[in-house]
Amino acid sequence: MKLILATNNAHKAKEIQAILTPYYAELATMREAGLDIEVDEDGATFEENALKKANEVLALAQDFDAALADDSGLCVDALGGAPGVYSARFAGEGHDDAANNAKLMDVMTNVPERERGCRFVSVIALARRGAPPIIVRGECEGRVLFGPRGTGGFGYDPYFYYAPLGCSFAELTEADKNKVSHRARALQALQAALVRD
Repeated sequence: MKLILATNNAHKAKEIQAILTPYYAELATMREAGLDIEVDEDGATFEENALKKANEVLALAQDFDAALADDSGLCVDALGGAPGVYSARFAGEGHDDAANNAKLMDVMTNVPERERGCRFVSVIALARRGAPPIIVRGECEGRVLFGPRGTGGFGYDPYFYYAPLGCSFAELTEADKNKVSHRARALQALQAALVRD
C-alpha cells in the first residue's frame, strides 16, 4: 500500500513514520509528495477533523492508495475537556506551543493536585480508495504538572505527567514515548483493524 500522511506537523509525521514504517513499504509526508495545503479543521470532534483531513488529502494525492490523518489534543478534566480539538490553537490562531502551554498554566493556576487529571487523545482516520474509511482512537491518561519537566517531545508533553513511568512525556526518549503514547495506541488499533479488515 502506498500511504500518504495527511499532516504538515513535522513532529506528528516523525512519530507516525517511526511506528508505521515497518508495516508500509511506501510512506510519504505531504511535503515529500509535493502537496502544500492546509485543511480547515472545523469539526466539533477529533473524529470529524481526522476524517476530513484524510479525505481531502487523498482526493488530491492521486498517486496514493490511502491517506492517514491524525487529530489529537489534550483533554483536561478541570477544564471540561478543553482544550480538546482546540489544543493546537488554545492561545489563539497563530500561537505556538509556548503560548498554548502558558495559557494552560494560567487557567490551571488554582487547580489542586487531585483535580489535575487529563488525557491525551489521538484519533486516526485512514481514507482508502475503493474501501470504507477506518477510524480509531487512542488515549493516554495523565496529570497536568505545575511546571514543565524535560526537554523532549512537543506540544504539551513537558506538562503531561505519565504515572506508570513516573515522568513527563518530555522526559521520555522518542522510542519510549512511541510505546505508550496516545498516538501509538491509536496506531496499534489501526493495525488491528487492518488485520481484521
